[in-house]
Amino acid sequence: MATTQDQKPKLSFQRRQQTVQFFVERLSDAVAIEMMQIPAGSFLMGSPEDELERLEREGPQHEVNVATFFMGKYSLTQAQWRAVAALPQVSQVLEPDPSGFKGDQRPVEQVSWYDAVEFCDRLSAHTGRAYRLPTEAEWECACRAGTTTPFHFGETITTDLANYRGTDNEEYEWSGSYGQGPKGEYREETTPVDHFGVANAFGLCDMHGNVWEWCFDQWHESYEDAPVNGNAWLSDGDETQRVLRGGSWFTDPRRCRSASRNDATPENRYYILGFRVVCSAPMSLVPLIAAIILK
Repeated sequence: MATTQDQKPKLSFQRRQQTVQFFVERLSDAVAIEMMQIPAGSFLMGSPEDELERLEREGPQHEVNVATFFMGKYSLTQAQWRAVAALPQVSQVLEPDPSGFKGDQRPVEQVSWYDAVEFCDRLSAHTGRAYRLPTEAEWECACRAGTTTPFHFGETITTDLANYRGTDNEEYEWSGSYGQGPKGEYREETTPVDHFGVANAFGLCDMHGNVWEWCFDQWHESYEDAPVNGNAWLSDGDETQRVLRGGSWFTDPRRCRSASRNDATPENRYYILGFRVVCSAPMSLVPLIAAIILK
């Protein structure tokens, strides 16, 4: 049956259970980081040429091989940030409470790329494990979790599943809907990282929306000559733009797609910028088992 923009079909999602492996990095009696295992494998990075609202910066699509690593279940929270910011300095001072939208379980924001790197360095020194920002390839592999659709949910997205701008914006010519998906809320702020209770097949939450997430890579305008081994793509000079992934509470749904990519100067501190950590943990580490509810 034909539908109009205002009469789009009602979307339905089915929940299912899946077992994933992870370990818990405890920062204090009350604060810990759940690190989900991302298994080794290959995936197609970037968007196909026929993906709706695709940008040239998302191609050419290419196969990438990624080794096993662990990634934080959520964007770093403000409670986690404070715990690590209190640890001994490695290279630079960290603001203990930089976020504009306050809440222990909200993502930390208004942190620069340099702040995120310092966080990883302090966490590494404290735990004896090598923590860092994800490479861009690792981020997309983790977000997709075996899917090839625009979102790990499927072909579209709703504000019942993620925090983004679900209303139209005439100034920027943004649409609040993507494809056959409905329009929705514009919350105008971050949400707690466990707000939606939805994870992808690797057990990761909030990979679409809430805050843009820093990656380690320097920015390139396309994937021409990009590495295919999952490593960070670096050039000369530290001051060049760095990659952001995932979209945010402020952006429209097209920018929350798995293949969508953005960039910012590494000094930039903005209320839409956060991050999550990865760890190439030794395989001798015995992971825990948990049942994750998926939607």
